Amino acid sequence: MDTGRLIFEDARGFGAALGEGGVLLGLDLGTKTLGTALCDAGWRFATNNATIQRGKWGRDRETLAALIKSRSVKGIVLGLPRNMDGSEGSRAQASRAYARNMAEAFALPVLLWDERWSTQAAEAAMIGMDMSRAKRAAAIDAHAAAVILQGAIDRLAGGVL
Repeated sequence: MDTGRLIFEDARGFGAALGEGGVLLGLDLGTKTLGTALCDAGWRFATNNATIQRGKWGRDRETLAALIKSRSVKGIVLGLPRNMDGSEGSRAQASRAYARNMAEAFALPVLLWDERWSTQAAEAAMIGMDMSRAKRAAAIDAHAAAVILQGAIDRLAGGVL
């Protein structure tokens, strides 16, 4: 399988690969955790899901496969951590490798979405909800995944491609 045809950096190509809607899985990839979020099939709103403790790819794959199957996920939006100047470092390369692994394992379209400011936006929202520092630390990755996914679905659903 040519996994390169399943990985997108633009919403237009990703949307064309998806067709008519469907549940999307948003991911915020960290070195120790993986924040997850899901959206409705009509691409209106993203909701934080869970923060998964990362392990080797095989373990991550099993956990994600169960989530993808249980929610009938049609595509994946993975945060791409770019530097503020738009350049990419080792974390971006790790995200690209993870996207290739997911495309191969699940045969689903994967959108790499610029995640600059996603963690800060998630943190600000949780502070606004008067969430304690300890609760924010436990939930930040899943909230960041929801910010990433919401940005992508806003672009997809709004037609501003």
